[in-house]
Amino acid sequence: MKKRVFVMASLLVLSIMVAAQVVRAEESMFVNIPFAFTAGQVTLPAGEYRIQKFDSSSGVLLINCLDPSTPVMVLTFAAQANAPQSQSKLVFNRYDHRYFLSQVWRAGSIRGRQLSKSPREKELAQVARTETKGEITLVARLAPR
Repeated sequence: MKKRVFVMASLLVLSIMVAAQVVRAEESMFVNIPFAFTAGQVTLPAGEYRIQKFDSSSGVLLINCLDPSTPVMVLTFAAQANAPQSQSKLVFNRYDHRYFLSQVWRAGSIRGRQLSKSPREKELAQVARTETKGEITLVARLAPR
């Protein structure tokens, strides 16, 4: 009897933890991007942005500048890290003074989202000299509950 109660309590705690992670995965992220950047095929101005998944099972991200504008939809594919991320963050590839959104990571998760390189980014990557290439990481904050 005690064993059954313990198992039931353990399952309840585990399901609450899983539900909390699912809810957290749906939260919006906010980030101040101090430079113009390209996401998919669209170039966006510097500013405060909200990034969120289109829905829980989709690989589509909605990127919305907090200034009145239409959200940009970007198709992504799964990325995986070796360890859970300590912070929510966006990773950009830099070629000279051009920035391309490359990855989106959420704190506490080993799963992120990766954007495909656009034809323009591939072209710049081939001609860029080593000293003009780089990777920029910006920390994002999760939306308050």
